[in-house]
Amino acid sequence: MSLQDRFHYRPAPGVPHPQGRPLGSSLSPWLRWAGALVWWIEHGFERARADAKPEEDTRVRIFLIMSLFCVVFGCLTLGAVHSALFAPKSGRTFAANPGGLARADLVDRNGALLASNITYYGLYIDPAEVWDRRLAERQLRRVLPRLSAQRLHKVLNGERRAIVMPGLTPGERAAVHALALGGLSFEPEDRRVYPLNTAAAHLIGTADTGGQGVSGAELAFNSEIRAAGAHGQEFPLSIDLRIQGVLDNELAAAAAIAQPKGAVGVIADARTGEILAMSSWPSYDANRRGGATGDQALNRVTSAHYEMGSVFKTFTVAAALDTGQADLNTMIDASQAYKIGNRMIRDFHATNRILSLEEVYLHSSNIGTSRLAVEMGANTMRDYFQRLGLLDAAPIELRESARPRRPRNWEDSTRASMSFGYGIMITPLQMTAATVALVNGGVYRPLSLRRGGANGPERRVVSEQTSAAMRQLMRANVLRGSGRQANAAGLRVGGKTGSANKLVNGRYDASHGVGSFAAVFPADGPETTQRYVIFVLFDDPAVGSRQGGGVAAPVVGRVADRIAPFLAVERQADPVPVVVATAAPATATVAGARP
Repeated sequence: MSLQDRFHYRPAPGVPHPQGRPLGSSLSPWLRWAGALVWWIEHGFERARADAKPEEDTRVRIFLIMSLFCVVFGCLTLGAVHSALFAPKSGRTFAANPGGLARADLVDRNGALLASNITYYGLYIDPAEVWDRRLAERQLRRVLPRLSAQRLHKVLNGERRAIVMPGLTPGERAAVHALALGGLSFEPEDRRVYPLNTAAAHLIGTADTGGQGVSGAELAFNSEIRAAGAHGQEFPLSIDLRIQGVLDNELAAAAAIAQPKGAVGVIADARTGEILAMSSWPSYDANRRGGATGDQALNRVTSAHYEMGSVFKTFTVAAALDTGQADLNTMIDASQAYKIGNRMIRDFHATNRILSLEEVYLHSSNIGTSRLAVEMGANTMRDYFQRLGLLDAAPIELRESARPRRPRNWEDSTRASMSFGYGIMITPLQMTAATVALVNGGVYRPLSLRRGGANGPERRVVSEQTSAAMRQLMRANVLRGSGRQANAAGLRVGGKTGSANKLVNGRYDASHGVGSFAAVFPADGPETTQRYVIFVLFDDPAVGSRQGGGVAAPVVGRVADRIAPFLAVERQADPVPVVVATAAPATATVAGARP
């Protein structure tokens, strides 16, 4: 009976099949063929013995073993080809080291690399296996100039295997390997690297050797970065590396001239609250954070406190406009010093006359805003400062965001000081968030390093009309007030200068101060216009002006001019009169009264 006959055997009617049912009766043709082949192989020995040909059994068994090997190796080959061609993107992370850190690459909003993992190697020496220790010492120092001679000598003359140098690059490893010295070995170690070095170092932060975030975005999004890394994905931040580069460059260039103790810069999208750039000077190399001084490691944007000076007049005037206490035509007496108890408040740029509210803002009158604050009352002023986020830490993902140093009482003298930026110390991040709320139509949105912005709660701070009026005043201040040096052709920059003396040994010292500028561009257009906020501050410049209009405003103008193409902000001819305030006769004016 042939092979096919045996496989398709059908018993005669009434005769039971030896296996209980016909073979192959319900199988597809290829399964029937496979079954027949297996049956033929399994019974090869019986056929060979019956035919007196034992060599056939050997050939069958060899054929079977070779077939199995071919199938196994074929599957392995196909798997390797599939892995090479169709592996997920993001091979920059930890594929080279199976025990590497499961931490995703950090990228900017456009996909530019900010942080990644690279496999380095630790160099180990077992002195018992080194044939010529002096020769090994000379050759290793020749190919590894940064290797500690003291450490190398100690390990070579020790009694046990020990690490000589961590963090060898692949090139250094190859150079050592080429020496062909006995007793040397390498162990891979995955490290977080920051290709930008000092750029955006405070914002990006660092991670430790165990793959945990330590500061900045690395800490703020630690669990999300690890989860993205486990899936071979990148983790994007809100910043734009091009804009960050401009801010870093301009801030460092100005700091090199002014020689301040510190400087900060922040750029934010006023519509979404996204941080597009954040700089704190001096900075440090994120790849060598251990070598940074405390001054360099401090993120001044989130953690340093300053009495901001006259930039606070923007908030005081906004509160007065929003409550209806004043309008742009309100006349305020600034003809002489304003006395509160035993204290006399004077203007730095004294005009010694009655001013409209617009002129109070453009001339940065301390007397004018003090009168507004006193008349406003403690509850109203506290309420608006609370809405603007000036009394709490700025809500952002960064753990370093610090609470302000606010006053304990809100008496008349304290409110007067706060109206022009004294008596309360806030962070630059709080200043940026409050400015964003005033210029975006009056809505406070949490700042965020997450691309697309945060999903946190929003709150209305001022009306759309008040927001529009403040943008007009800020634009007028750049055209005709203290912020002229911030003007950038066609970009309609608006803003307010801030200058404050610093406390030295318990007294305000005019030779030490802070100069800042808070800006929006473009300041004109309807509420739907895409706007951006820039805040720049210099802490105690040693050379040149310490006034915000002299040290910070020019930086803002240059930054706006350079980043406008990246943000697709079109240049337009500047309108001539931005704010028109009708002056009332001086004889008909009283502080706080409307003509």
